Amino acid sequence: MVAEPTDILAPHRTQPAQGEDSRVTTAAPARDTDAAGRILAEVLADIVHVDSVPADSNFFDDLGADSLVMARFCARIRKRTDVPPISMKDIYRHPTVATLAASLATTAPPPVAAPSPTSPVEPPAATRRPTGGRPHYVLCAGLQLLAFLGYSLVIALVATLGYDWIAAGSGLLDAYLRAVLFGTAAFLCLCGLPVLVKWTLIGRWKPVEIRVWSLGYVRFWLVKSLVRADPLVLFAGSPLYTGYLRLLGAKIGPGVTVFTRSVPVCTDLLTVGAGSVVRKDALLSCYRAHDGLIQTGPVTLGQRTTVGPATVLDIDTSLGDGAQLAHASSLHRGQSVPPGEHWHGSPAVPADGGGPSVDPVPFGPLRRPLHSVLQLLTALLLYVPLAVGGLGVLLAQAPQLAAFARPGPTALTTWLFYVEALAASVVLFFGAIPLGLLLVTTLPRLLGRTLTPGRTYPLFGFHHGVHRTIELISNRKFLNRLFGDSSCIVHYLRHIGYDLSRVQQTGSNFGTEVKHEIPSLSAVGTGTMVADGLSVINTDYSSTSFRVSRTAVGPRNFLGNRIAYPPQGRTGDNCLLATKVMVPIDGPVREGVGLLGSPSFEIPRSVLRDSSFDRLKAADELRRLLPRKNRHNVATMGWYLLVRWLHFFLITLLVAVAAELHGPYGVLALALANVGVLLFTAGYFILVERAFTAHTPLVPLFCSIYDIRFWRHERYWKAPSETYLRIFNGTPFKNVIWRLLGVRIGRRVFDDGCFLTERAMAAVGDHCTLNNGTVVQCHSQEDGAFKSDRSAIGARCTLGVGAFVHYGVTIGDGAELAPDSFLMKGEVVPENARWGGNPARPMEPGDTPGGDGRHANA
Repeated sequence: MVAEPTDILAPHRTQPAQGEDSRVTTAAPARDTDAAGRILAEVLADIVHVDSVPADSNFFDDLGADSLVMARFCARIRKRTDVPPISMKDIYRHPTVATLAASLATTAPPPVAAPSPTSPVEPPAATRRPTGGRPHYVLCAGLQLLAFLGYSLVIALVATLGYDWIAAGSGLLDAYLRAVLFGTAAFLCLCGLPVLVKWTLIGRWKPVEIRVWSLGYVRFWLVKSLVRADPLVLFAGSPLYTGYLRLLGAKIGPGVTVFTRSVPVCTDLLTVGAGSVVRKDALLSCYRAHDGLIQTGPVTLGQRTTVGPATVLDIDTSLGDGAQLAHASSLHRGQSVPPGEHWHGSPAVPADGGGPSVDPVPFGPLRRPLHSVLQLLTALLLYVPLAVGGLGVLLAQAPQLAAFARPGPTALTTWLFYVEALAASVVLFFGAIPLGLLLVTTLPRLLGRTLTPGRTYPLFGFHHGVHRTIELISNRKFLNRLFGDSSCIVHYLRHIGYDLSRVQQTGSNFGTEVKHEIPSLSAVGTGTMVADGLSVINTDYSSTSFRVSRTAVGPRNFLGNRIAYPPQGRTGDNCLLATKVMVPIDGPVREGVGLLGSPSFEIPRSVLRDSSFDRLKAADELRRLLPRKNRHNVATMGWYLLVRWLHFFLITLLVAVAAELHGPYGVLALALANVGVLLFTAGYFILVERAFTAHTPLVPLFCSIYDIRFWRHERYWKAPSETYLRIFNGTPFKNVIWRLLGVRIGRRVFDDGCFLTERAMAAVGDHCTLNNGTVVQCHSQEDGAFKSDRSAIGARCTLGVGAFVHYGVTIGDGAELAPDSFLMKGEVVPENARWGGNPARPMEPGDTPGGDGRHANA
């Protein structure tokens, strides 16, 4: 798996983007290097504002261009018909006019007449389907609201009956036994309800198309929401989880292990052969949203297959027996990996050599069921009673707390009640933080001593339990967000076990989203900076065993967003790993270069524009600026804690009001409290975010990380919350929230789980389709430079599952971005175009990516 793949997506000529210069030529395409070189040089000279561009001048080193400038150059060339279209990948592979012209001279397309600017080419009628009018949209929202209210009412009724029964116990032991019995019954009901609803409303899933906002979509949404909220999802990686998928209709063979918590929805269309492994963060839902339709289709994995971490499998894809799909890779619709082959990339192509493997460890037939029984007993005898009956036991044994929980008709009018509630919230909230720190900095280190790097252990035994416990305890999102984007994060990571060598403090060494499997086996070299979303992979699996390994990121690296770094990563000193890059796991160790794409290829380590702030890295400047940044970041951490504590305190008061109203209104008061908590949480964090953006509006920036404008941007990332948005996925209510947060969003947009990092800088057109796992990120950090700009998505666009859109991007009306694609900064996607890949580039309509996929060293 080495750098520099061959092209696998056929380029095609597209229409000019809306708002761009519409001048086109109808001359025959340039067939010789000189003619193509003259055209390229003229266009580039106009872009970089120089009189002429020498044929042998490097775009980055000599002309000082960066990827944003070259993206505009590519967009300008794609408007012309006298030279073939080019992509950013072509730019990096051929970084001079001479070499780029030579590469194009042999691939020039035949002449094509220029489109008339007054008669735009319409997309095929089959791709323009109505998504339902306003009545369907409103009816769907109403039915979804009623479903949530009904679910809340049932939960409130069951919780009230359970609390009363547990509290009536005659002692601590009696209350515990009642909590176990009630918790077990509630657990079984919560686990069985999604299965019952799925078989009642759907029956067996079949390949169909469902129009969004229709009645059929309401059934789909209800089943999807319940299936993914099932408590058994917490048991991902265990036989209980695969048993749950079988109950939902999935055809799963013996010895299969599924680690991803992204639950397949259309389970009858999922087939997994015996002995297969599906790693964490893999997306294989057996459905996708496309142009206002939910499309369901099969995903088939043969026997002994391996699906790597951070992968995407579109519908109508398959892996043959013994096949492997590497990390950070994807299969687009219609792709099939032949038996025994190892593919990588997005979209995947054959790789040179096989992927990592782990020797199997045979064990008896009772190991899996015994492990499942032990997990269930632990949950039902420990976790469930604490979660369900802990409050009842506590209130039964402490009358003072019981008086607070049920204050009586006049308690809410006395100031003493609010003082006590305030004190209790302060103690509970701020007392939990040091206790949590103590837990995550001690227990994972102690347990980690039982795991030996390089040794193979059987699954579902003691060591596997230790591994799961370490991963669960040491990945605390609250603490990562609290300390991330500040100087404190390196101390936090070091205390939980990271080897950070000699830290060169920058104040932005790591972002707020860093996760791992074994922190004591994770190492990051001196001077390395990580933007956000790093996933350190420390474990390899077979269907019966696992092996932990030390994963080390080299010194003086910069890692962009959403990178999964495996233990076999072949990067060394002074590398730039671009956003969503697939880290190579074989070939030479890359040093002093940048890596982009999946599969990755080499690009310049840095460009002139990004080095304009290097003077601030000098020791004298750093001593002056770093303390200022630290003070600002400490204040930001204070804002983060204040915002979270105030939310906790107000929720506590809301629950107390519901407890008071329980007497006259019964269960209805508690059901409305459930809804009130959700509505209050959404409204609260909307007001928090709007308050921060009112004080410091989000605007396009190009500045140093030691600029106060960047510090304020960090505060915007940290203080508000986005977690509550997930419950609104797939509903019209999410569009309302996006508007309240400042997004310029059109009518009847279907959002199945998109994340917008800078809400006020994003624009989304009417009737767009945003799939699960998509990201629109209007910023980028590279070493000490920070850049942000607005991104606009036109009407009726579709962003595929797991697609990532960078800053400064314009996507024309009706365009489509394929699953797991990375649309680079500054790109202009023409109207009705179909782009895909990492980095994204034009694809032929209906094209199934292919090619021989054989790679040469960069």
